[in-house]
Amino acid sequence: MNGYVLPFPSQPLPSDADQVVISVNPTAGARSARDRVDRLVDLLCKEGINPDVGSDLSVACATAMRWHSEGRLRALVGVGGDGTAAELANRTPPGLPIAMLPAGNENLLARYIGWSKNPEELCRILIAGRLARLDAGRANGRLFLLMVGCGFDAEVVRSVHARRTGHIRTRDYFKPILQSIRTYMYPPMEYSWDDADPSAGVELRHGGVGRWLFAFNLPCYGGRLAIAPQADPCDGSLDVCAFARGGLWHGLRYAGGVLTGTHPRMRDVVVQRVRRLTVSADTEVPFQLDGDPGGILPLEIEAAPQRLTLVVPRGTS
Repeated sequence: MNGYVLPFPSQPLPSDADQVVISVNPTAGARSARDRVDRLVDLLCKEGINPDVGSDLSVACATAMRWHSEGRLRALVGVGGDGTAAELANRTPPGLPIAMLPAGNENLLARYIGWSKNPEELCRILIAGRLARLDAGRANGRLFLLMVGCGFDAEVVRSVHARRTGHIRTRDYFKPILQSIRTYMYPPMEYSWDDADPSAGVELRHGGVGRWLFAFNLPCYGGRLAIAPQADPCDGSLDVCAFARGGLWHGLRYAGGVLTGTHPRMRDVVVQRVRRLTVSADTEVPFQLDGDPGGILPLEIEAAPQRLTLVVPRGTS
């Protein structure tokens, strides 16, 4: 567990929940996670838990929902990365408990929560951990768990996935980043959010124009960059960070600000906590959700308070 982890409000796992469904993403991770899955299955069986393993996501989610409706589901365990976690959340109803055996590239969610690649440690969490209710975000109706990125980083993500032939590794980002630096035009994006003013009985509209824009549910980004270190998945809000200027020079300047934690004080950077956000552009601008391609603007983003139920380590209670 690392310094990201917050003291989540949590409750004990039900003592009579004896079913664990394990969904294996065969395309996630640099190497096959099959040996670790087999070890986790053995450990759970020794604890009197019944594991059900499969690679068909639809079947796994349907099985998990059936056991959940009967009060017997301990967890739906995804084997994969952040994209797998988001897919499980989108395919299951609120309240269904989710955990992850990390097997992806960054595994930002797993690092934040404290889920280990070690099957012995994950088994201990599934046996003696707790249930925590955390916020998610929703972008054009789709849940995201970590963040939304609009502009340059989404163009890189789109390029990486367009070239994808198997597992994505960190080095697969190098060429798309260099190509995007040479070719990306940093088109302007208009963004706005509403603030309710109870005393005036009206809604106040705020916003601006940015060339890079992010909305965070968790304080996590690739490379451990702390773009929104104050993001809290228990506050019912999202943390927006918008950078006004485009181009390589400004990108390096903003990166320096992020690395030193001074970017919120830059005059051309907006940092704002919001419940709803609208982003649009006059030209084609991509967005990404949790490191996967999301589509093309416009985008309606909103917080989804307590939408996630996760099985977390006991130390986070």
